[in-house]
This record gives sequence, structure tokens and C-alpha cells, in this order.
Amino acid sequence: MVYFSSAAVAVVAAFFANQAFAHPGHDIREEMAERAAFLSSAEYTNLDHCAEQLEARSTEMIARRKAMVDHLRTKRGIVKRDFDTVLATNHHSNASVTPNSPSDVIFAGNSSCILQAEATEGPYWVSGEYVRKDITNGLPGVPFTFDVQLIDTTTCQPLNRIALEAWHCNSTGVYGGVIAGGNGNQADATNINNTMFRGIQFSNEDGVLQFDTTFPGHYTGRTTHIHVLAHVNSTLNPANSTLTGGHVSHVGQLFFDQSLIHEVEAVAPYSTNTQSLMANSEDGIFAQEAATSDPVLNYVYLGDKVADGLFGWVTVGINPNSVTTPRAAASLDQNGGHANAGGGFGPGGPGGPWPTGSGAPPFPFPTSTGTAA
Repeated sequence: MVYFSSAAVAVVAAFFANQAFAHPGHDIREEMAERAAFLSSAEYTNLDHCAEQLEARSTEMIARRKAMVDHLRTKRGIVKRDFDTVLATNHHSNASVTPNSPSDVIFAGNSSCILQAEATEGPYWVSGEYVRKDITNGLPGVPFTFDVQLIDTTTCQPLNRIALEAWHCNSTGVYGGVIAGGNGNQADATNINNTMFRGIQFSNEDGVLQFDTTFPGHYTGRTTHIHVLAHVNSTLNPANSTLTGGHVSHVGQLFFDQSLIHEVEAVAPYSTNTQSLMANSEDGIFAQEAATSDPVLNYVYLGDKVADGLFGWVTVGINPNSVTTPRAAASLDQNGGHANAGGGFGPGGPGGPWPTGSGAPPFPFPTSTGTAA
């Protein structure tokens, strides 16, 4: 049994009372209720019980993260900085890191959170996504590579061959693959075929995987975040780079320091987003996850300014034996994107019935234009 302080209960109760709609027609209270139910019965709500095993692997992880940052700087033509000058301040888990900290201190920070078996996938999950590392579709934004290590909460060992799915909105708060009121231009039928900022990667023998993307934007009613979902016992279909078989085990969300969010939001095209920005302190799902674990990614700058790019990392725990059935708002297949009636939204969807797509595009699917791009 998990117990919460009276203060934590009061905070969550306030969110339930005052915060309802993240997207028009989507009631965030449902997600929060599912998260609360999970926390009330979960065997583990953080990775504290795995501390000894994680510490034993820390030297190797630090070296790997340092090598990854070196690689990204070379790839993007950024003049290599001495690690003693890497600015990694203000991180939720690395508050003591200063610009003079050595690399073994900077990269030792390891946020960790537990994904849940209940379905809090949010309103914009699309099934049938591609297995791919680069999920940008060539769209603009602050370059962001993030590194996830998956740990089995029952054994504290890395999980190999877990397919982690990630999706987030673009720099101005629009999700690809879904046509709905509150998600960009609802008249843009091509967005049903837009695969921007969606993809799947398999973990290796160390439980590690990476995505190349851009820093997420924001939309009214939620703080900046990335959705993640774990597929267990799935395999790659080489004919179309999608998953086949297996089951969905866990879903969850990853977050960022508020100071980092504000810094990115000052950069174009994020600065053109006119939607209101919700703070971490006001976001109910962030509050619930942060009450028991640390869902905020560690990060370092690749260059002298945030626009040069970022590298982030986090450790995520799941129980691979759990099974859940998330609700997809839409799906992809060889004929393109297809809206699921009520999928992810409840009856009717946000803003009324789902519009239909505009024919079957070629495979692979084209990138949409307009507000979604």
C-alpha cells in the first residue's frame, strides 16, 4: 500500500477541482484518476529499491553519456567544449551541479520514474507507428536527443528488446497524426498522415535506447512533456519498419525543468506559439508523478546556447508482465492514417465527430503542411 501525505492529497484534490480540459473535449481528470488508482496499488512507485544495482552500473553509463554528447557535437558541427564548462544548472535532480562540475558529476545524475500499467496515454496516441530513431520529419526546433534506460522493477535489471514508443507535439503545440478541435488547423486533412515527432526504438542489452527529435512545444492546459509507451515481446516487421506481436505494458510521461522550458520558448519557432503555457507547478499529472519519483529529464547543453541543441537522459522502470490496452485516437497502416471513432477522446471526440481523411497517400506517408508543420 502506498500512502500520501495530507499535503499531497490536498494538492491533487485541488487539481481535480480546478483543472479539467487539456484539449477541447478531453477531460484530463480521467487521466489523473487513472494515475491515482495506479499509485494507490502499485508495488513500486520509484526505483529506490534498485539503487544498489543502478549505482554498480553508473561508471559505464557516465562514460556512454559523455561519448554520446561528443558524438552529437561533432555531428552538428558544434565546437567541442570542455566538460568543466558545461552548464547543467537548475535541474530538478542535479541542483548541486555547477558550471565547474566535472563530467563524472554532471552525467551521474539519474532521474527515474515508474511507468504505469493503467492507460493514461492521453488523447493523441496513434497506433502503428514506425520504428525509427529520428522522429523530426525534418521540422524545425531546438535539436534534442534523449536517452532512456529501461529497468525491470521486479529484478532491477536492464530490459532488453523492449520497444519504447515516444510522441510529442511540435514547436507550436500541434500533434501529427490526429485531426481534432484544439489540435492545430482542424481543416487540414493531411495531418492524419503526418508522422512528425512519433516513433519507436528497441532497447539494447543495457536497457538503453535513444530518440533524435526537437524539444517539445506546449499547448493550453498542460506543461511541456513527452509521452512514452512500452511494447513487450514485439518484433520488427522489416517490410514496413513497424511492430508486430507482443503487448503494451506501460504508459507514462516525461517532463523538463521549468527554467529550461522558458529558455526554449524564447527561441523561434516556439516564440510564435500563442497558446498559454502551463507551469510544472500547475500541471496535475506532473504533480502526481513527481510526488513519488522524478520524471524530469537530466540534460546538458551541446553548445553555448540552448538553440545549439540538448542531450537528455532518464531511467524508467516497468514491470514487463503487466498488460494494458490503451485507446488509440488514430492508426497507421500501408494506406495511411485512419481516425478511430472516439479513440482517445470518448464518444464524438473533441469538437464533434472525427473528420475523414482525404484518400490513401503513398507509403511512406508525407509530411503535412500548414499549422501542423
